[in-house]
Amino acid sequence: MSYPQPFSLEGKTALINGASRGIGLAIARQMAAAGAKTILAARSMTQLNAAAKDLRDQGHQAEALKLDMADVKTMTQAAESHPDVDILVNVAGTNIRKRFTEYTQEEYDLLLQTNLHGVVKLTQLIGAQMIERKQGGKIVHIGSLMSVLGLPYLTVYAITKSALAGFTRTLAAEWGRHNIQVNCIAPGFIITDLNRRMWEPEYMKQWLKNSQANPRTGTPEDIAPVAVFLSSAAADYITGQVIAVDGGYTTTSVWPFEV
Repeated sequence: MSYPQPFSLEGKTALINGASRGIGLAIARQMAAAGAKTILAARSMTQLNAAAKDLRDQGHQAEALKLDMADVKTMTQAAESHPDVDILVNVAGTNIRKRFTEYTQEEYDLLLQTNLHGVVKLTQLIGAQMIERKQGGKIVHIGSLMSVLGLPYLTVYAITKSALAGFTRTLAAEWGRHNIQVNCIAPGFIITDLNRRMWEPEYMKQWLKNSQANPRTGTPEDIAPVAVFLSSAAADYITGQVIAVDGGYTTTSVWPFEV
């Protein structure tokens, strides 16, 4: 007797935007390893081509795609050239840390466009094709701790990531009838190029040890398996969720008391 493989992505096509590095690249690698035809999308074609070639050399299906979250034309072209996307993972994003009163209009516009408006437009385009194909689909947004709580000097970033959480819930409600599941991962303190320097001081590491159950920072590889799970048949009955992958930061606290 044969049994279904609920975590397999065989026969599926996955588009990961923001796949040139960090969390996006880790997700693309694990999507490909799970059997998906994987489309790595971002602005940096040099990095994408190298990553896609590496995956093909390992026997996986992978290709690079030029995609700019500030350029609707590239998003439209991406959707038109890939009408069979079953899985969309929205990773692309950026951050600017500063006091709220010091943000410029240009910085505000950049964060909103990259982290939110582009994601909304791409999801609209790819999602419309999923609905038309009538084969269901999976959409996974990469949010942030700022999707569920607040920390200083991240106000505009938090606006975008909080919006992704609401976008996840409402779109899940609207598209559930089309068998499209929409979920959001809220990574904790994951070391990437966006925050690597911030975590270099020893006092930051000590603070974390006294702040969450798992006393280490995370890696992109801690996030990728959750994205694969949410994109698989194993998660067919999970939708509208914001899932924190954060070492317990949003749900636990530790103290020096011992027994």
